[in-house]
Amino acid sequence: MPTYTKLKSGSWRVQVRRKRQYVANTFVRRRDAEEWAIEAERSIDRGIPIRRSKSHEQPRVFSDLIAMHLDDLAQVGKPIRRSKSMVLKALKVSLGRVRLQDMTREKLIEFGRKRAAQGAGPATLAIDFSFIRTILTHAAAIHGIEISVESVQLARAALKHLDLVGKSNERDRRPTQDELDRLIEYAEGNPLQSLPNTANSERDSLALAVMPMNTLRRACRSRNEPDL
Repeated sequence: MPTYTKLKSGSWRVQVRRKRQYVANTFVRRRDAEEWAIEAERSIDRGIPIRRSKSHEQPRVFSDLIAMHLDDLAQVGKPIRRSKSMVLKALKVSLGRVRLQDMTREKLIEFGRKRAAQGAGPATLAIDFSFIRTILTHAAAIHGIEISVESVQLARAALKHLDLVGKSNERDRRPTQDELDRLIEYAEGNPLQSLPNTANSERDSLALAVMPMNTLRRACRSRNEPDL
């Protein structure tokens, strides 16, 4: 009897053991896995080669492409970073049910406008569109799926002209002395924030945290210099 396992990506892994033979395959939908398993068992019984894939397995919606991307990376042992995993999960919710033929420039612009209205900043949207392009490019390059990657580029260009996609603003503001004093006062008054047997630990730690990098380098260099 075939064994079905749902992977973290949402795809289904099916394993068939019959007459001392073992075959396995991965599918986006369980129904496809079940149909392939039935044909695999029949092929084993008849002694004919087992087909690895079928034409109706082609992905239909964007979440199928995400699942394929994750499965391919898992097969080569490439881990998914936490930030990428979170973005892909969010994209599955917002765009996962969109049919591949509907992943047009207009649809992606609509997605970008909606995300911006929900509070997503230009840098966040830039990351979203970067991963969308990665997923579509992977599907076209690895699996030969006919899908337009140009629509992502055009949508991103349009949103960039609307100032909805862009780089994050560099933070160059320094805290005022009054703000630092209030932070130190709060930390020193909280027993859970204090370090045992260390004088002025909160004040020293905060001073190091806000110290410019060049100043910090010079301070560390001077501390490490040997006494002459």
